[in-house]
Amino acid sequence: MKPEKLIENAEVNMARRSFLRYAGAGVAAVGVLSATSCSKTFDDYKGAPGKSKIDIGATGDLAILNYAYALEQLEAAFYINVAAHMYTGASADEIALLTDIRDHEVAHREFFKAALGTNAIPALTPNFNAIDFSSRSSVLAAARAFEDTGVTAYNGAGYLIQNPAYLTLAGKIVSVEARHAAYIRNLITPGSFADTTVLDANGMDKQQSIAAVLGIANSFLTTKVSASSYGYVAS
Repeated sequence: MKPEKLIENAEVNMARRSFLRYAGAGVAAVGVLSATSCSKTFDDYKGAPGKSKIDIGATGDLAILNYAYALEQLEAAFYINVAAHMYTGASADEIALLTDIRDHEVAHREFFKAALGTNAIPALTPNFNAIDFSSRSSVLAAARAFEDTGVTAYNGAGYLIQNPAYLTLAGKIVSVEARHAAYIRNLITPGSFADTTVLDANGMDKQQSIAAVLGIANSFLTTKVSASSYGYVAS
């Protein structure tokens, strides 16, 4: 599939301006992804639409990209709910910025979906029963968990990426996730945007393994995600 067609597909349900502003990757990166994604179909992955568990697969970079896609699906679903049912007492700034974050996460989700093509895992089913979307404290606590986990997930999986173009893409997205995390943390406790709970002794963001991240993500998913084919079991 031509790169320009992938871009067109990735703009489903989004304004073109929002996608191009927030996707964080150009046509060249999409072209690299599409060149890899034409040789396999979803049948190569351990799972299918409607099943209770989906495996990201064992095919190198494609498995890592599907891992990222799964996390972006979860974050996008969460912020869509937040924006649609804004908690009581939200300020104008909070409404505007949380809506921006929704747009970022939807852009990330749609980018991975379009770029992976037939290699993409199916749509996941979230379970947000533990979150009270009318409560500021409940929403922001969940947002902090999602954003902090997202940053540690990209940091923890980066070394597994072999293609430099994919690594550049991941770097662009994790930097946006870190900005989200800093904003959410500051909403909860001013000055906590980069405290010792998220930074190590060298002032660097912490990281988590695929198994640890999926253990967290699966607590918010009806459709569970596995990385056992890649060699990881969710903790």
